[in-house]
Amino acid sequence: MKMNFERSIALVVVLALLAFAPAVDAQIAVSANDNKVVNVNGTVKVVPNPPPDTVSIIDLKASPPRVIGEVQAPVSVAGPPLSIALTPDESLAIVTASNKVDPTDPTKQTPDNRVTVIDLKASPPKVLVTLEAGKGAAGISINRQGTLALVSNMVDGTVSVFTIQGKTVTPAGTVEVGGVKAGGGMVAIAPDGKTALVSRRDDHKVSVLSIDGTKVEYTKRDMTPGVRPIVLDIASNGAFAVVGSLAGGPTGDNDSISLIDLTAKPPRVVDTIGVLGATAEGLKISPDSSVVAVVVHNGSNRAKESPFYNDAGKLVLVRVTGKTLSRVAEAPIGHWSQGATFSPDSKTILVGNMVEKDYWVFQWDGRTLRDTGQRVKVNGGPAGIRTAEK
Repeated sequence: MKMNFERSIALVVVLALLAFAPAVDAQIAVSANDNKVVNVNGTVKVVPNPPPDTVSIIDLKASPPRVIGEVQAPVSVAGPPLSIALTPDESLAIVTASNKVDPTDPTKQTPDNRVTVIDLKASPPKVLVTLEAGKGAAGISINRQGTLALVSNMVDGTVSVFTIQGKTVTPAGTVEVGGVKAGGGMVAIAPDGKTALVSRRDDHKVSVLSIDGTKVEYTKRDMTPGVRPIVLDIASNGAFAVVGSLAGGPTGDNDSISLIDLTAKPPRVVDTIGVLGATAEGLKISPDSSVVAVVVHNGSNRAKESPFYNDAGKLVLVRVTGKTLSRVAEAPIGHWSQGATFSPDSKTILVGNMVEKDYWVFQWDGRTLRDTGQRVKVNGGPAGIRTAEK
């Protein structure tokens, strides 16, 4: 009896410890799926009476990864595919919508400003509140402390600031970064929470912001990484950032990504490399800060009669070694592809394809990139994807 009693006590203690332990094993990705538009032989067209956009929760620990939840919320394929962000504890997702169907002409789109806060822990997941950012609300990031979210507004050339306290997200001001002539794109927050970078699509710059609590300021430090920089990411080690340029899309020219040295004072561009295809649409640095996954349209979104058309996009992996970039692997993907994300161990990569309305699953062992053949279907075109950044 005494031994059984002791075992029961031990079991209770273990269960209690598990209940209060941080959810380090939780591994989800959240996908923003646009149902408003389709690509018809190289032309983006608005769907008549489209169904609602959706947000899908994907379990990365399952094999193959699978959708475990869905909620309706406005999203948009326009802008960088980092249009969704998670709090570090994976309790909230915040998703932006840069475009919506024009209420005066349902065959067209017009800029949107909606920001939706989603409770990921609710069963099923649910929308908590819809807030407003600036016109063309696009790239978003949440700091590693889980207390601040920043949204880059593509049309306004501003950054909207939101505070996070528990499940309450509150607007906390707007910072002008170049204004309408500069435009916006993506904003990424450094791991220490004290610095952010903002891409400026229309005047070809990346700007540095300083962060002190809820006070966010434009430092007036700008860099010029390439033509039409939009998507960018900061490494989890805080040493560097990578930004993609979209110059070649209309003309079929190869695009590039650039490496920004964040250890330099002030930060600066130190290397640039081509990605062997037009339109470096998506970009994500692996959690171990070793490689960058670049999603390249490669003409897969063009008309079939176009001289720039290719019947597949590309996933290109670029290694970061000190202050240099080098291409190390590539693989074909689907059509009009958008975002990519890594599993926490940096070994699994998901790439979203708008035309196929799915994610392709790749494995990366540090040397070889392999298409597993696994596909994850979502309800809409996967316009953006993100995991928690811790």
